[in-house]
Amino acid sequence: MKNILVTGGSGLVGKHLTRILEENKSEVSWIGRSKKERPFHQKYNWDFENGNIDKGWLQNTDTIIHLAGAGVAEHKWSDSYKKEIYESRIKSTKLLHDTLSNNDHSVKTLVCASAIGIYGNNCLESTDETFPAQTNFLAKVCDDWEKEAHKFELLGIRVVIIRVGIVLAKEGGFVKAVSAPAKWGLGAAFGNGKMMTSWIHINDLCRIFMKAGNDINMKGAYNAVASNPVSNKQITKAICQALHRPYFLPNVPAFMLKLVLGEMASMILANQNISSKKIEKAGYTFVFNYAEEAIRDVIK
Repeated sequence: MKNILVTGGSGLVGKHLTRILEENKSEVSWIGRSKKERPFHQKYNWDFENGNIDKGWLQNTDTIIHLAGAGVAEHKWSDSYKKEIYESRIKSTKLLHDTLSNNDHSVKTLVCASAIGIYGNNCLESTDETFPAQTNFLAKVCDDWEKEAHKFELLGIRVVIIRVGIVLAKEGGFVKAVSAPAKWGLGAAFGNGKMMTSWIHINDLCRIFMKAGNDINMKGAYNAVASNPVSNKQITKAICQALHRPYFLPNVPAFMLKLVLGEMASMILANQNISSKKIEKAGYTFVFNYAEEAIRDVIK
């Protein structure tokens, strides 16, 4: 994996992944809607809404890492934003597929992001990759996205799906959301606090993407979660401790989350105990196995 095209490179994971890939001597280019995002590096443009795409990457790309998609936690889920979440993933994947179908290219591997949301909001046992896709909104988004990705196999391209858990990173995501109130002594768990949270440190996640691109034996779906899920209360307490702030407030009631966030609250209140055994069997060794050490690392 020497020449890599990253979609969604300006996002939280995309920026970290790009840095790690370049540290490992890979040539990384981005494709996105604005060249301003990466002015001093190779950047291609696309407009998947209208089916337009630069094609300069076709002959110098062996691996596509597909991360593009509207953030599921950035806005309340209005009907219009749900449509954006869905179409940003499906249309962008279709455009990549159609472009490869109709042009000569050098692509051998597609590594496509997905999420553990495909399993639904109540995974009470250690759920592995054989668990069927559920029918709620996020599960459908993930399921349809993965189906579009698997169409690349008909082009002779190896496809790996990375089902991402809750990402622990300083710059954004869960840690940033909880840290903001916690710094003022307002850290609190959600709902009953007992929901299992299947998490992953951002560096482990990026290295799993890198392994998926390099390891020709990897095919199909893999959960990208650490081996020790914790409750929402435990992970919130760990963030407060890392910040040296108290944790004593009552939990934020589920009804209040639903009132404020609407349908999106179902994602925040999800109870997901997801297995990491398949990716470990594939040869990946986690750097961060425990949420407390992962949080201490990102909150320095």
